Parts: sequence; structure tokens; C-alpha cells
Amino acid sequence: MSISVVIAYHSGYGHTARQARAVASGAASVPGVTAALHDIAVLDEPLWQALTDAEAIIFGTPTYMGSQSAVFQAFAEASGSVWAQQGWRDKIAAGFTTSAGVNGDKLNTLSSLAVFAAQHGMHWVSLGLPPGWLYTTAGDVEDLNRLGGFLGAMAQAPSDAGPDDAPGTADLRTAEHLGRRVARVAVELRNGRLVGAA
Repeated sequence: MSISVVIAYHSGYGHTARQARAVASGAASVPGVTAALHDIAVLDEPLWQALTDAEAIIFGTPTYMGSQSAVFQAFAEASGSVWAQQGWRDKIAAGFTTSAGVNGDKLNTLSSLAVFAAQHGMHWVSLGLPPGWLYTTAGDVEDLNRLGGFLGAMAQAPSDAGPDDAPGTADLRTAEHLGRRVARVAVELRNGRLVGAA
């Protein structure tokens, strides 16, 4: 039986959707894992059922005005009934975000996502990469984790670039890395739980 990883995201202009697809590609590259994209702008039963069935949920949102989008916040607040039943307790969680600014206060958004996951009793998975690009003089703009985040995957999309062009390849490869990392943790956790049950 395959392990389900759900990417639950909102995208205002298409940039975060592009990042979400990269996360899903990374997760799906792990044997025994299926990855599904769910736009949380639509709070319907298929979304809630997919989240119930998932072993890992990777949350994604653009960073607007230094925090997650209002649409993502509405989803977070709508999950109150799930929280009351502890429906996501012990699931794996991670997060990603995009902003137009190189910094854009993306860390604040990822921190909010981590707190949201913690309130649901989930296990947060960090990015697990050293910083790239300007961290050393030998760094390159195409380095993984070029924006130097640790809590989750960060991406930057210029405000005048469409989603066909941005985020760029380095940020998308970083998103793929996050998806793979979460999927591998999900596999390890399931195997450990099976051994424990035996």
C-alpha cells in the first residue's frame, strides 16, 4: 500500500503552484509514495478526505505582506474541527513559500506554518540543506537552498515575471528536495511503526 503525501497549497498568481508541482515531483520520486496536489482555496470534502488519508502533508502558501495568504489562513482556521478531533496528530508536516522579494519575510510565513502543524500535533520536517549562493564567495545562484532557509523551502519570483518563468530552477530543485525528504521520512516512519507493531 503506497504512502500518501498531500501538497496542500494556495497560489495567488501561479508562482507557488509551480513550486508546489516541484514539491510533488520530489515526493513522487520516492518508491512506494504517491503525491497529490490540492488547492486549499476550495474547502471541499475531497480535500478534507485526502488530508485525513495522508501520512504526510506539505503546506504551501505565498508570502504576502510578511505572512501567509488570507486564503491559506482561512484554510487553517477551517481546520479547527480536525484539530478538535486531533485528526492530523502524528502525521508528518513540512512547508514552502514564495515571495517576490529575495527575503520577503518568508521565514515568518514558514514559522507560522510550523506552529500551525505543531498545534495539530504533527511532526515537522525541516529542509535539511546547508545554505547556498551568497553564503560563500564560491556560491552560485543555481545552488540548492540559494536563499539560505532551514525551516522549509523558499522560492523567489520577481513581481513582473509570470509563473511560466518563475520561480527559477534552483528554487524548484530545492522544492523537489523538500518533497523527497518528506517522502523518505514518511517511508522510514511507516517502516518503524510496522516493526513496532510486530
